[in-house]
Amino acid sequence: MSDAILVTRDGPIATVTLNHPERMNALGKAMWKALGKAIAALAADDDLRCIVLRGAGTRAFSAGADISEFATERADAMRARAYNAVVEETLATLAACRHPTIALIQGACVGGGLETAAFCDLRICGRSSTLGVPIKRLGLVMGHAELKGLVGLVGKAATLEILLEGRVFGAARAYDMGLVNRVVEDDAVAAETYATARRVAEGAPLVARWHKAFLRRLDDPAPLTEAERDQAVACYETEDYRIGARAFLAKETPRFEGR
Repeated sequence: MSDAILVTRDGPIATVTLNHPERMNALGKAMWKALGKAIAALAADDDLRCIVLRGAGTRAFSAGADISEFATERADAMRARAYNAVVEETLATLAACRHPTIALIQGACVGGGLETAAFCDLRICGRSSTLGVPIKRLGLVMGHAELKGLVGLVGKAATLEILLEGRVFGAARAYDMGLVNRVVEDDAVAAETYATARRVAEGAPLVARWHKAFLRRLDDPAPLTEAERDQAVACYETEDYRIGARAFLAKETPRFEGR
């Protein structure tokens, strides 16, 4: 499975590709592990400014879990627990990634595929894309940690609609629900996603990382500490702030350095 997750770079933008096109990029246990390792490695890269996550080909972002593994990896509760631990660790790594992440969705994005896309920061799909979590047909559940991404995007009521009805629905419904940020023509998904990634990468990278961290912290109901409040003004001590302020006054495009 060494080539099941492909990582490429274009300057400050990395692309992580789910590379299992013959099975519509279905995610097996080894693939989940490889995805988590890839995201963790990219998160540690100070030169990176944005990550695009996509599936190989145009048929699917991901058709979900690789059902061919169920007889071995999910045959009973004990083995399912070990499988779920891998999935949860990967999703947690994706959620905690300090760099902005964008899901480039072409074709089907269902089950574990939608779970994964939900943990990205932005989602852009084509008009013919289909989304859903039809696991009611398999008699299995989406665990607590896996649910968090969907609930954070669409709330409890819409998450229950997705799970209880088990429908696979279109891009328009996904947009109305808040599952995706943008719907474009099918042949424009890649171009729109990478244009978005470039806009993200042009911004001050420290600011993007702080905003992600602040939003994660808001999930915790505990009052902010003074040290946490100080983080909201730490940007004024950075070189990027001085670069941005000078460029704004001079009506120039800033070139941020990430320090």
